[in-house]
Amino acid sequence: MLTGQKIVVTGGTGSLGKVLIRRLLSGEMGVPKCIRVFSRDEAKQHAMRLHYQHRRVATDEVIYRNMQEVLQFQIGDVRDFHAVSSVMRDADVVFNAAALKQVPSCEYFPYEAVQTNIMGPENIIRAIRERNSVVKTVVGISTDKACKPVNVMGMTKAIQERVFITANMSCPDTRFICVRYGNVLASRGSVIPLFHQQIRDGGPVTITTESMTRFLLSLNDAVDTVFAALKGAGRGETYIPRVPAARMVDVAAALIGDRKIEVKVTGIRPGEKVDEILVSEEEAHRTVERGKYYSILPILPELRSGEKVEAALQSEYSSGDDLLDREAVLALIVKHKLTVDDRLAYEEDLLR
Repeated sequence: MLTGQKIVVTGGTGSLGKVLIRRLLSGEMGVPKCIRVFSRDEAKQHAMRLHYQHRRVATDEVIYRNMQEVLQFQIGDVRDFHAVSSVMRDADVVFNAAALKQVPSCEYFPYEAVQTNIMGPENIIRAIRERNSVVKTVVGISTDKACKPVNVMGMTKAIQERVFITANMSCPDTRFICVRYGNVLASRGSVIPLFHQQIRDGGPVTITTESMTRFLLSLNDAVDTVFAALKGAGRGETYIPRVPAARMVDVAAALIGDRKIEVKVTGIRPGEKVDEILVSEEEAHRTVERGKYYSILPILPELRSGEKVEAALQSEYSSGDDLLDREAVLALIVKHKLTVDDRLAYEEDLLR
């Protein structure tokens, strides 16, 4: 599907960006002509460049002979229209993974979140519209916090979704689609790495509230969702993975195991929900099944076919609806090699 295509990944040095690029290089979606890693962190770009330059043995990945031609790096910020225009000058597919995603940071610096999470996507659209770009598809990476948002990060991501969906009207030659998913188990800044560090330090492990639940998926699950949307989503659709959910206190207990470590309840932080939602009541009536995924059809009637929709959901899709028990949580953690000892090695790999 992506054979011979020129690809841009904004936020390409982030946790998702790294796994997305590794999967793109594997050839599972076809062999791209080039992949441009666009981010503002020169140190992470340098580390990624060295990592691929020094890989000489192929495992499950395609290691290109001309890696410097295939994997390209460009320093820039999605907030900067000229930098965005430059990296997208002849791109075929754009994955927008650039974001401010930490809830407390966005609460204290809301306009910074606006500039990255809303103005960044608008710059991508503007570059396509004003520069007569040949971009075929733009995939916007969103979050469950965008559904019925109560915090700045979710609010800005919700607007990002609408900005991309509406762009199908002003840029009719480009398909704009979104993916929305929950807590990624191995991403930097998420709760599980925090739990690991607290356990290694001897505790306490901090829980905001014993009733808090979250959807759980791995970085590869997130990339699977991105690829599924790329292959199957219509213009303006938002893909949702059907994934398990658990109470955070059970996740902490599974990670602690037999260790004598205190669990401390600290209270909900600014902008946090007890349960997260991937599909709201308003969206449920226009949500359909797409294999292992749900797809939310666009809110704009101009982007819908007019055919009668058989709704896949009768109510919202919440992390509090169907929870894994503690044994199932432990099995999930072991499956994804997210025990404390496994995670230490994995974190070191992510930083390379």
